[in-house]
Amino acid sequence: MNPYIQYMYSYPHKTAYRPLPGVFLKDYMSFLEGQGHGLYLHLPFCRTKCGYCNLFSVTGQKSGQIDRYLEAVERQSRQYQELLRPRQTTFSDLVIGGGTPLLLTDKQLEHMFCMLKELFVLETGAQIVTETSPNETTREKLEVLRQAGVTRISMGVQSFIEEELCTLRRRHSPGQARKSLALIKEHGFPCVNVDFIYGIPGQTVESLLASLKEALTFEPEELFLYPLYIKHGAGLAGEGVVPDPESALLQYREASAYLRASGFRQDSMRRFVKSSRPRTYTECGFGTSLALGCGGRSYLGNLHFCSPYAITREGCLTQLHAFLQTRDYTKITHGIFLNQEEEKRRMVIRHLLIYPGLSISGYEGRFGSRAREDFPVLKEWEDMGFVTLEDGYLALTKSGLALSDWLGSALMSEAVRDKMKEWEQMYERA
Repeated sequence: MNPYIQYMYSYPHKTAYRPLPGVFLKDYMSFLEGQGHGLYLHLPFCRTKCGYCNLFSVTGQKSGQIDRYLEAVERQSRQYQELLRPRQTTFSDLVIGGGTPLLLTDKQLEHMFCMLKELFVLETGAQIVTETSPNETTREKLEVLRQAGVTRISMGVQSFIEEELCTLRRRHSPGQARKSLALIKEHGFPCVNVDFIYGIPGQTVESLLASLKEALTFEPEELFLYPLYIKHGAGLAGEGVVPDPESALLQYREASAYLRASGFRQDSMRRFVKSSRPRTYTECGFGTSLALGCGGRSYLGNLHFCSPYAITREGCLTQLHAFLQTRDYTKITHGIFLNQEEEKRRMVIRHLLIYPGLSISGYEGRFGSRAREDFPVLKEWEDMGFVTLEDGYLALTKSGLALSDWLGSALMSEAVRDKMKEWEQMYERA
């Protein structure tokens, strides 16, 4: 069995989205009433493209081009503000992703935060999250983040081994990663997260553990362990690089055991959090989130929407140009409407794969049916030792956590699979 089928961070995948005629944001504003919503800004700019990356990002954009993008985001934000103001919408979290957000200059970052706080209402105690990379982390930019009230900063180190970084086509050195992590910790952000990758060709259990041991010397609050995926559009795919799933699974088991023994609890296959940090339950899958920029995804009830999925440089630049030329950002042109079956699948996938699991009563209260009757495979997984029922929650066991991407993929509907296959066939023909 190959446990690494599909990275299940959301459902359905963007490749299942299609054109949506006659859909307007104003007709879905009831979902954004009052408090507790999420705001996401996508900054699709990178200095270089990593070998495994198939995210929406472009390289080679100069400062003036980034300025024009921020101007377009401001136009979009002002149009959204007109619709949000009557609803008294406030946001409990602001996430800035990419791309590489800290590729922006100090002044661009300052302007971005000022614009967001002018046009959107953040709640008291709102979480403000951003990503960075070693080569873009400077003292000046971190000062901007501190002044803006950033509460969580995440950096992709991936490995402290030079040869492994070269294999991944990462353009930072282990020394730069160490320097940047020390600088981040010096600034005292409430939560620092560090990302690592396992399953890298040539990587061993020993080299992975060496990277993790070094990471813990910087006392991060969280670590994420990601298996190496090389999907369509990634640079390493063109070079014929194929990860070894057996080696990756062995590395995962050893690394997760090491982190648990080092004072971290495991909240999902990927996420490890210091045991001393409070654990909170958040229902995911049905929250509302509004995305800004090109490449971000919005969730409003059963409507999910974003710009058309693109991974090649040409495709991303085409979508970026279209975003810059848009006049009416409140017209929704691409996405998907989830029927009740797909909403059930989304709830099971989104909750089963993270702590504390799928609430039996929560599922029944939302849908009026029982999860294990709607999805008999859940009972099969219980019998196989992948899932257990504890305190009213269906949760993954340790062996189930290791198979999260395989289990999550098995819960996708045939309709969504067909749409994803159709997109992949179109991509291969293009």
